[in-house]
Amino acid sequence: MRDSDIDYSDIPALDQSFFKRATVEWPPVKKQLTIRLDADVLDWLKGQGRGYQTRINRILRVAMESKRRSARRS
Repeated sequence: MRDSDIDYSDIPALDQSFFKRATVEWPPVKKQLTIRLDADVLDWLKGQGRGYQTRINRILRVAMESKRRSARRS
């Protein structure tokens, strides 16, 4: 389907008040902290290449989101 074939007639137009109230919530603000990891865990994370701190954040985010999903199902 081409963009020109899409019917937008049932969608209200966004006015300036929408953009004044709009907020950006992604990505979340990062906070600096000190964390202690087992040496072998840190070696493994660093062994995956650059960006080990970002990788730690992703691993923790997946764990957090999976916990949230399981809590909603309960």
